[in-house]
Amino acid sequence: MELRQLVRGRVDWPDIERVVRELADRYDRDEMRVRFLDADNWLSTPMVVDDDLFVKVITRQNTLVHALFTTGRNLGAFSAGTEGFFERHETPYEMARHELEATRKVRDLGVNAPEPVEAFSVGDLGVLVLEYLPEFRPLDDLGSETVAALAPALFDTLRTIHDAGLAHGDLRAENVLVRDGDLYVIDATNVSGDGRESARSYDLASALAALEPLVGASTAVDAALTRYSTAELLAARQFLDFVAIRPDHDFDAAALNGELEKRATATGPSGDAAATGE
Repeated sequence: MELRQLVRGRVDWPDIERVVRELADRYDRDEMRVRFLDADNWLSTPMVVDDDLFVKVITRQNTLVHALFTTGRNLGAFSAGTEGFFERHETPYEMARHELEATRKVRDLGVNAPEPVEAFSVGDLGVLVLEYLPEFRPLDDLGSETVAALAPALFDTLRTIHDAGLAHGDLRAENVLVRDGDLYVIDATNVSGDGRESARSYDLASALAALEPLVGASTAVDAALTRYSTAELLAARQFLDFVAIRPDHDFDAAALNGELEKRATATGPSGDAAATGE
């Protein structure tokens, strides 16, 4: 058995049937069509129901893996010189409820995100129900020219979230969906209130890391500078090495660091043009 399958675990078919029966009762549907998604997600079993509901089924094993990931991420934050800001969840239902709340907060800001429907438990399983977005493509499934054109909108979305005192917490290319030319963010997570400033810097580092392999360091930084100052990008720089060791990011950290250093030299850390002497 592959390590990924072992860590993710699986939901036994009788449990899936229990969840589907509960969904049918809740939404007064006699029959339900269920389609499982081959998603790269270690923290739930995702499925589409009747082509209008996106459902995540979360097990105790998923909760344990999330706790292990959270511990590792907080250790990475410590290595970057800040306190840990990722929140862990004790039960599958708590995981489902927190993602529902995080998605609702983001959507209430006017940011495109799937409509949150509900979170509930079936036995010891947590179930999260969101609107299903048909005919979407993840950001990393698009050509470089298209991604470059959309990149400023990604940082505009982040700016909206950050200006509201929130953070996404898990920004990756596959968590940015494109539908009819519009960006949607998914898999938002809660971060601790005390660590939100660091979490916003981490979001910026993650966005740059997601874009660099798709459009290059220079274009990624140009897009970020449409909504963030050089000082804010330099604050995010401390997290690049941390993001680089995550298995779900693959980017050239040296290229991004070099590009940020070049911009800082050209403008000064405050974003103003650097003074030059004769």
